[in-house]
Amino acid sequence: MLLGTDWLEDQHIVADYRIRERELHRNNPDLAARTRFVWPAQALLLRLAGDEDTLRGIVNDEDGNDTADFLFLPINNAHADCRGNHWSLLFVDRSNRESPIAYHYDSYKNHNATSAAQLSDRLHASLERPRMKQQKNSYDCGVFMLDATRKLVDRLEQTQQIDAELLNLGKLVADRKALEHRLGKIRL
Repeated sequence: MLLGTDWLEDQHIVADYRIRERELHRNNPDLAARTRFVWPAQALLLRLAGDEDTLRGIVNDEDGNDTADFLFLPINNAHADCRGNHWSLLFVDRSNRESPIAYHYDSYKNHNATSAAQLSDRLHASLERPRMKQQKNSYDCGVFMLDATRKLVDRLEQTQQIDAELLNLGKLVADRKALEHRLGKIRL
């Protein structure tokens, strides 16, 4: 259960990503086949270890083909010996495999810049920082990250084209109540 000012944990992010993945499969199977919602532990392992097997496990389909054009990776500032305390989003456009672009969305003063740079480097992607609404409290970074994911996926469903309008999350509204409602319907 997620309460008023609780920080989001891995299981909250995985649960909401599963919900969004099911919605995308139902609404747009073609885009769903080309989109990956990466779990926090996978993103951390990829960032810290640069494990190629982890990357192949993310981008390859069940037949072993690299079909992932779009990756949504939750970034945390954790290290091997300590837990993190801030979430942000790395949205990676791999539609051009020769020059992937990673877009880092951080709702708190680019706090996860180092982690985003490490992960982008592991993915061989250039790093950009589009506009992102900034949080006004110390506990909603995970909500911002999940709602940024939802907004970007919604826009991809509508246009399937990456442009400045799609990428701009300067007016994002993070809706903790909606997240609580979504997560309240499932058992964590």
